[in-house]
Amino acid sequence: MAAPLRILLTGARGQLGRDMADLLTTGVAVGGRPPGEQTLLSAWRPGSVEVLATNSDTMDLAQRDVIFDTVYSFRPDVILHGGAYTAVDAAETEVDAAWRINAMGTRHLAEAAVKVGAHVVYVSTDYVFDGTKKAPYLEWDQTHPVSVYGASKRGGEQEVLAIAGASATVVRTSWVNGAHGANMVKTALRLAAGDGILRFVDDQHGCPTFTADLAEAVIRLGLDRRPGIFHVTNQGETTWFGFVRATLAAAGHDPGRVEPIATGDLDPPRPAPRPANSRLENAALRLSGLPMLPEWTDGLARLVGALTS
Repeated sequence: MAAPLRILLTGARGQLGRDMADLLTTGVAVGGRPPGEQTLLSAWRPGSVEVLATNSDTMDLAQRDVIFDTVYSFRPDVILHGGAYTAVDAAETEVDAAWRINAMGTRHLAEAAVKVGAHVVYVSTDYVFDGTKKAPYLEWDQTHPVSVYGASKRGGEQEVLAIAGASATVVRTSWVNGAHGANMVKTALRLAAGDGILRFVDDQHGCPTFTADLAEAVIRLGLDRRPGIFHVTNQGETTWFGFVRATLAAAGHDPGRVEPIATGDLDPPRPAPRPANSRLENAALRLSGLPMLPEWTDGLARLVGALTS
């Protein structure tokens, strides 16, 4: 009998990491599709892998020796690298912390992966773009981050592609929401429980993505060892104003309580600039013949149902 495939997860306490761990071990993630509808994982059986789920306590991405010790000890076949410094606004002042985790930590992990023959999937972000393009961004478009967070994540992309080469996959995603951790769906539901008008920006456009769906794609790309850059989001687009309205409606609240404002009217303004256009075209998935993620409204309905049931 063949030995089980070994998969190392980073960021296992985060939104995406928790869902990847659940899918790998049980086949089901909170707010996800039933196993029979998981087209991206249709040829794979949960439990057929050995999973080592790490977080900042068990494998500090700022410590090269710790990373090497963990990778050498476990000797994974695949590394799903979702761990990151994700405090977008704090990164504007905690510059070294963002670069240490997102770029250097990824360098160390890719270096260790090459030595044991593991394939690495690095989860990146729409923030590697400046948001000035009028159409959705393709995988081959020129990057131009305008925030420290975006620049540090682009640094991580460069590190993993340069070091691991054909044994590296970069998955860019955007506007992430899931059952675990903080996100816009949870914020909207919390605010909806109170009174008064809710104001959200209507001049930032993006593709909401749900971690239970995203986790399927990240796992599939890792198991297939597909190299290169993939944009992976749920299908469709909206603004934060439209997204919050849809969230309230899905939870049975009055979406009319949500009013649009411009980014320039935020008080106080955000320290880190946000791309006005975060839309990611999933061209590499489509051109590879891989299934696309469901519509974002479908993912939203499943997540809201899970959070409010």
